[in-house]
Amino acid sequence: MARIAVIGAGMGAMAAAARLAVAGHRVTVYERSATYGGALGAFERDGFVFDTGPGLLHLPAVWRDLFLKTGKEPLERCVGLTEVDPASRHFFPDGSAVTLPNASRAGIVSALESALGAGAGERWGDFLGRARDAWDRSRRPLLEEPLWDDWQVLGRDPYPALRQRRMLRTRQAATVAEVGALELADPRLAALLEGCALAYGLDPRHAPASAALLPYMEQTFGSWYVAGGMEELARAVYERCLARKVEFVFGSEVTSVVVRDGRAAGVGLAGGAVAEADQVVAGADIPLPAGQELWGDGDVRPQVGPGAGQLPGRFTVLLGLRGARPASAVHRSVVHSPDTGAEAAAVFGGRLAERPTVTVLRPDDPRIRPDGAHEAVTVTATVTGHGGAVDWRDKALRERCAEALIDAAGTAVEDLRARALWHEILTPAETGGVPAPSLAGFGGRYLHPANSTRLPGLHLVGGRSHPGGGLAHAGMSGALVAGLIVEGADFRGSR
Repeated sequence: MARIAVIGAGMGAMAAAARLAVAGHRVTVYERSATYGGALGAFERDGFVFDTGPGLLHLPAVWRDLFLKTGKEPLERCVGLTEVDPASRHFFPDGSAVTLPNASRAGIVSALESALGAGAGERWGDFLGRARDAWDRSRRPLLEEPLWDDWQVLGRDPYPALRQRRMLRTRQAATVAEVGALELADPRLAALLEGCALAYGLDPRHAPASAALLPYMEQTFGSWYVAGGMEELARAVYERCLARKVEFVFGSEVTSVVVRDGRAAGVGLAGGAVAEADQVVAGADIPLPAGQELWGDGDVRPQVGPGAGQLPGRFTVLLGLRGARPASAVHRSVVHSPDTGAEAAAVFGGRLAERPTVTVLRPDDPRIRPDGAHEAVTVTATVTGHGGAVDWRDKALRERCAEALIDAAGTAVEDLRARALWHEILTPAETGGVPAPSLAGFGGRYLHPANSTRLPGLHLVGGRSHPGGGLAHAGMSGALVAGLIVEGADFRGSR
């Protein structure tokens, strides 16, 4: 039985902790804040409850697998999990709109064909077929296996872009934006793809075409809602950890990784104490002693993609509304920007987008509102990160951006301003950056650092390590780290 110190109580870290404890290890989690869950938080006011991080669950199989592998009680017995159907309603600048069903390719094709005109559904269906090929080709090495030493094989883009004869030359889409322009050939379909990429923290102008697997993943495996909000999933994972004898130390800031005899031997805590350990799992950035390198020449290093000086973030407006949620309301609506390219240029150029893509979440959940005569609505947009040219602590700036988002959300929520009791604002200054999922292509520039490091005994977990950001990917990283520690060199990936 090894002593394992886990830094941070985010979802990836807790997923690793639960699996390691089941394998017989003594696991202690050190979290500098007063609670668990990382990005999965909640805000409460006047009987309203809002998610402060992701509001929907994709690829629930990742978390079902965690609960299956760590105990007899399945995920659905620990949280209420409901398919969101319809999955989304999209509003476009030309006044058109489409409502997409959940996890039904045929239904999505039919809806697009009816709403956007002849050929739109067929083009999107053909695109999903190519996206499925990209998923099938990259799923195992990109998501279910550790990042091996020959990670360069993931430098090739698995998306089978169409070869198109244009003028005197043949062109193939290499980026998300080029897929939209060359293959989808409709600005509304392009907005569906580019808006999805942007929501995941990717710049559609530069992200490889392999990002097509993101809308494929959502539209194939569906969108799910956790009753009571996503913090309930964090609570369930935390309680599973406690049931497996994982120890949590809250209010305990880790300031360093202790290195002895060339390997990680514990963690240094604020105040000078040292917690000895045989293995360290880091779910947060921790400084190492001078001269200690985690990566060498040829290794995958942390990055955020071409043209990006920092991670983007999310601007969120939480709205308490008077009046019952209408029966015709859709859980998720997206009001698309008239120019996603200009929006991306602003987000990744350290500026404010004039008209961003706005997502509106309206859960039909009595647990998140004071009574049936009120409704809780969350409005979000991807924005430039905090700490650069934009200071998200500026009160006037925050209110100005909130007003812009509320205006856009009014397209999806009738009488929004008249119904609003109050609003609260969250920005990247409070919630941090949005690490993107790992993607194949472009020579590996969109891969994240491997879970194993050059320092023996130190592993990385969470959205800033392989296989990247997002709730599902965080859970995968926990499974990979646990496998590497338990099985060592014999571990060949999740099964």
